[in-house]
Amino acid sequence: MENPAPPSLKDVPTPALLLDERRLIRNIARLADGAATLGVSLRPHLKTAKSLAVADRVTGGTRGPITVSTLAEAEVFHDAGYADILYAVGIAPQKLDRVRALRARGCDLVVILDTAAQAGAVVRAGVPAMIEIDCDGHRGGLRPDDPLLVRIGKMLQTGGCLRGLMTHAGESYTVRGAAAQARFAEMERDAVVAAAGALRAAGLDCPVTSVGSTPTAHAARDLSGVTELRAGVYMFFDLVMAGIDVCTLDDIALTVLTTVIGHQPSKGWIMIDAGWMALSRDRGTAAQDMDQGYGVVCDESGRVLPDLIVGIANQEHGIISRRAGSGGPLPDLPVGTLLRILPNHACATAAQHDRYHLLPQDGGPLQVWPRFGGW
Repeated sequence: MENPAPPSLKDVPTPALLLDERRLIRNIARLADGAATLGVSLRPHLKTAKSLAVADRVTGGTRGPITVSTLAEAEVFHDAGYADILYAVGIAPQKLDRVRALRARGCDLVVILDTAAQAGAVVRAGVPAMIEIDCDGHRGGLRPDDPLLVRIGKMLQTGGCLRGLMTHAGESYTVRGAAAQARFAEMERDAVVAAAGALRAAGLDCPVTSVGSTPTAHAARDLSGVTELRAGVYMFFDLVMAGIDVCTLDDIALTVLTTVIGHQPSKGWIMIDAGWMALSRDRGTAAQDMDQGYGVVCDESGRVLPDLIVGIANQEHGIISRRAGSGGPLPDLPVGTLLRILPNHACATAAQHDRYHLLPQDGGPLQVWPRFGGW
């Protein structure tokens, strides 16, 4: 059923997810330009967006190569014309029938793996795969010098299923600044280049070497030996990315619209109708230099209100307070005032909502862009 766009923000039922198109387009262009400068193709990760309208902006309408994190994403995007898709989560053998069904419909869906058991299942199913490489100890994958790499490579090539290698420097989220993130970008590149060398030395093919995380994608200085770059949250950004200097608060394209519903003056609280069901429970900035609680508070226009954060989040209630150590009274925000909250983690916050209320870059009327979920 169609969801008509409300005439203005004052008509949007809160809490609601807002998307600033001007910032979205600017963020997309920034990484596209960076990939072109580095001489690699870009395979954007659409796990955060889960939206055909956003995907259209990211790919410029080309329906080019994309990355997904669920088979539901692969199915929805393929139905919309995307045919070159990397499913970048280690494959569970039970899901291969669903992968084969998509491939039978013309989708070049590629899976990833790092075990011989997965490789055997993939070969039996006749599904192409990339081997995941561990570049920083963050998650799964094989080290480039692990003898199992060549063994799995031989299994896949013999079965006609070897597409190459991929890695993800998830630990880059733990360091601040372009110089530190550039070192992780070098680790990504060095790991896949070394692993590709090991495969080729064994007489195996390695047509694709894929790297990427949002911090390293922006900080990389040299991607020699890499064929493609992946990143996801870059199109929206969030407080975690701002906290490690990948972006600024002015780059964050997502906010949650909320309404003031009460006050507790003796406690220094302002109550809003956006709790963790709207903002998510993500506290990704808690370990950073600046703890942003459950989100930074902005006025209705998106202007940051100094030192105001959502300090407590209940299911449907958020509690705004002054950041610890800041002085002064709370601002006068009467019941009914509209506010916007910058999210800690765009992926988690977006997942709480079924649509974006788009703020068009031309200043035109609001639009509604559906988003989907599921696995």
